[in-house]
Amino acid sequence: MLTDYSRIVVPYDHSELSKKALKMAMNLVKQDEKIELYVVMVIQPENYLGYHYAVPIQDRRESQLKAIEPVREEINQKLLKLPNKTRTFVLEGDPAGTIIDFVRKNDADFIVMGSRGLSGLKEMFLGSVSHYVVQKATCPVLIVK
Repeated sequence: MLTDYSRIVVPYDHSELSKKALKMAMNLVKQDEKIELYVVMVIQPENYLGYHYAVPIQDRRESQLKAIEPVREEINQKLLKLPNKTRTFVLEGDPAGTIIDFVRKNDADFIVMGSRGLSGLKEMFLGSVSHYVVQKATCPVLIVK
């Protein structure tokens, strides 16, 4: 089954569920060195209003990029253990739409991502990003809980 895939994408937000999804994807690609693994992190720049001021969008963007670098480095260190071709990407935009656009533009054929960890009746529903990806993806999506 796995030999049918050549490029796996893991949307990553540093949550416990995205860590589990990355671990699962790494285990999957180990089965075939020809499978590429792409880890995608999406920042969503926006204007944050303070009590009497607004933080400029550029300052917010730079802050997010600075904060995500250690996470990206941590992922890159994990990926070094794989014989597969791997890459990490930091993209900007709406997370759900950006992930779908990335998958399409990069001819990915499998997505491994975490679900949203909720309790009670809400567990029956996926998080908004994972739900959107499942609905709009043109390839199989594995949701990790």
